[in-house]
Amino acid sequence: MKVREILRVKGNTLYTVNPDTPVAQAVSTMAELDIGSLVVMNHGRLTGMLTFREVLKHLHDNDGAVGAAKISAVMNSKPVTATPETEINDLRRMMLEEHVRYMPILDGDTLAGVVSFYDVAKAVLEEQAFENKMLKAYIRDWPAEEASDS
Repeated sequence: MKVREILRVKGNTLYTVNPDTPVAQAVSTMAELDIGSLVVMNHGRLTGMLTFREVLKHLHDNDGAVGAAKISAVMNSKPVTATPETEINDLRRMMLEEHVRYMPILDGDTLAGVVSFYDVAKAVLEEQAFENKMLKAYIRDWPAEEASDS
């Protein structure tokens, strides 16, 4: 299975922000939409990721205050990315090794979507459930052996 299959099922809704957006506004957006990340775009190009991890670190560093900080000061400016052709097992390995829960998917320079660790887990679970169902059907329909005349 490839990332493009997860994106096809997930849909193409993307939530992006500009690096000059106030962190407080981004936090409101994330809370209202119940999302864990925002892709930071500048002039049509990926420039970073803002996840709840960066927000929490910012809050910790500022005694719990969001303040007037802009996303550019808080975001991960070098997010790990994948492509629609990345195999799911490779994506899982990348996400685990890099300790990321949200990964932007780039098709060339174009943002194709964001895949979360939840999306990957769901896709793998559904794939395994389908394979399990097919194996059970195959076993259930196994042809009976004919008795030999010995």
